[in-house]
Amino acid sequence: MPSLDFETSVFKKEKVSLAGHEEFIVRGGRNLFPLLPEAFKGIKQIGVLGWGSQGPAQAQNLRDSLAEAKLDIVVKIGLRKGSKSFQEARAAGFTEETGTLGDILETVLGSDLLLLLISDSAQADNYEKIFSHMKPNSILGLSHGFLLGHLQSVGLDFPKNISVIAVCPKGMGPSVRRLYVQGKEINGAGINSSFAVHQDVDGRATDVALGWSIALGSPFTFATTLEQEYRSDIFGERGILLGAVHGIVEALFRRYTEQGMDEDLAYKNTVECITGIVSKTISKKGMLEVYNSLTEEGKKQFNEAYSAAYYPSMDILYECYEDVSSGSEIRSVVLAGRRFYEKEGLPAFPMGNIDQTRMWKVGERVRSTRPQGDLGPLHPFTAGVFVAMMMAQIEVLRKKGHSYSEIINESVIESVDSLNPFMHARGVAFMVDNCSTTARLGSRKWAPRFDYVLTQQAFVTVDKKAPINQDLISDFMSDPVHGAIEVCAQLRPTVDISVTADADFVRPELRQSS
Repeated sequence: MPSLDFETSVFKKEKVSLAGHEEFIVRGGRNLFPLLPEAFKGIKQIGVLGWGSQGPAQAQNLRDSLAEAKLDIVVKIGLRKGSKSFQEARAAGFTEETGTLGDILETVLGSDLLLLLISDSAQADNYEKIFSHMKPNSILGLSHGFLLGHLQSVGLDFPKNISVIAVCPKGMGPSVRRLYVQGKEINGAGINSSFAVHQDVDGRATDVALGWSIALGSPFTFATTLEQEYRSDIFGERGILLGAVHGIVEALFRRYTEQGMDEDLAYKNTVECITGIVSKTISKKGMLEVYNSLTEEGKKQFNEAYSAAYYPSMDILYECYEDVSSGSEIRSVVLAGRRFYEKEGLPAFPMGNIDQTRMWKVGERVRSTRPQGDLGPLHPFTAGVFVAMMMAQIEVLRKKGHSYSEIINESVIESVDSLNPFMHARGVAFMVDNCSTTARLGSRKWAPRFDYVLTQQAFVTVDKKAPINQDLISDFMSDPVHGAIEVCAQLRPTVDISVTADADFVRPELRQSS
């Protein structure tokens, strides 16, 4: 695994040991806000381009934190002329009159730190114009490494007269804002972030990146590279964060109902089980506790499911990772974004919703009568399939050289502490239909692959009563990742994310078009 050490003259760096590997972090907290003036020295305006998933959360968190630090740095939103998001930005307190809201190029020209938070496909189509309007020695901030992957795929790089950094919250934008607000009185609440310095033209980049992360409310910030970030992130959202969990519940719901289980109970034993009790248990006590809390018969069912699902899951995950790292998946996203509009005499093909099929209608009914705080049943077979997928994703990232902090955040913490609570409140289909464009595309493409491989290989193995792979179970029980997760759990947000049944995380353009 890579050594990702870094030097900071403003913040305190701490060393942690994860599964025998030394890594370095910076612990966050509102008590560090007095250090933000030093971290942001020379910055008079932070431009935030886009009002999608991350834009509203990051802009508001930065504005609030800078105000608390008594800094007069302007946080300005830049949007396309005529964008319907102007209205929502104004409602959040950003206005043309105060110089905190304007069009994209006007915002780019005046920004010392420019946060590029428009959609991935829009970045790929507009980066040249944005780069050409940036001030020399200004800093480009990304919350995703997608643009680097796109530039690499076409043989290009960032301009050499700007610094390039990334701060990547390990959760979707509404989680970043919700935990920040929930934790205003509790030091350390927020969403963990990774950070990267890809290019540093004047020596300021590391401290600016760490200041940005702390101002977002990150409880802890760990180092990565921009390349490792986009590979793990794009892969992760196609895997256990969204695409794989979508495929798992579709396959299991169909299996359970075909076996005669009542539809409502089948939904509870799939979606509610994974997004509720399994996620909460992993969040608080780790994956082994899911197994240890089962009866002896339940442990047998878990082992059957885990043994049968692990390698088929890894097969698809391995393929997915290599599609991401080769640039194939990135090109697919860019091309799909262009098909959203009419071109070459062909009609526009925007993404449709998935929430009208039988399973998701059952889910609406189940949630409408669900008691407050109900986390659903712990179904041993479902738990075994889900944990097998999670462990397979961990192993692929580990073998591909990612750091344990990145592996655990992308495969475990972001799943159980950020995304799954929203899915428990609103359903997996709601997440698939309303998250970022890149994630929505990925889930639609890869979820059927996970569904099919489980149905055609894993479940067939179980039905044939094939012997359980005891070596695989033993490896799971003794895997060093469990100890690393315990360390990371001590660095998790101090406040659990609270999501109401009507929690709104629909991006403005989707809400307005529905």
